[in-house]
Amino acid sequence: MEKNQAYWIEQLKLEPHPEGGYFRQVLCSEQSLQVSAGTTRPYYTSIYFLLTKGNPSHFHRLASDEVWYYHVGSTLSIHLLHPNRRYEKIRLGADLENGEVLQAVVPKNVIFGSTIDGNDEFALVSCMVSPGFDYQDFELFTKKQLNMLYPEHQNIIELLAYDQLPQ
Repeated sequence: MEKNQAYWIEQLKLEPHPEGGYFRQVLCSEQSLQVSAGTTRPYYTSIYFLLTKGNPSHFHRLASDEVWYYHVGSTLSIHLLHPNRRYEKIRLGADLENGEVLQAVVPKNVIFGSTIDGNDEFALVSCMVSPGFDYQDFELFTKKQLNMLYPEHQNIIELLAYDQLPQ
């Protein structure tokens, strides 16, 4: 039996994520560290994350590094908008001969989003954030905001930024 996106969503008990796709946190360090005065975060957190062709990861920014690990499904492209206005695309997948990688790091404070590029309708990955993820460190962006900051990257912004932020 071929395992489709519904199989993975059900088996892994994934829920919709505000940035797009489906997720569930599966690991959280029992130890924590102070990241600023009065603010602590776990050493790491990790989620399962499933994206579909019709439900990409919209542009957002984290205050921590995030490591992505490919599991199954289509090739996934991570689109990065660096603070120096440079655009970068990382292809996450199993076709190593054609430049895909099994894991990659998105540095903190880089705006990024992801799309499904291959023939399958979905990609299943894991994302580990260190120091650990907290919604206070998560920022979504609108097309208007990003077009002002990165006017030369309007095509990818049109694809991966929200017209209006979800409630």
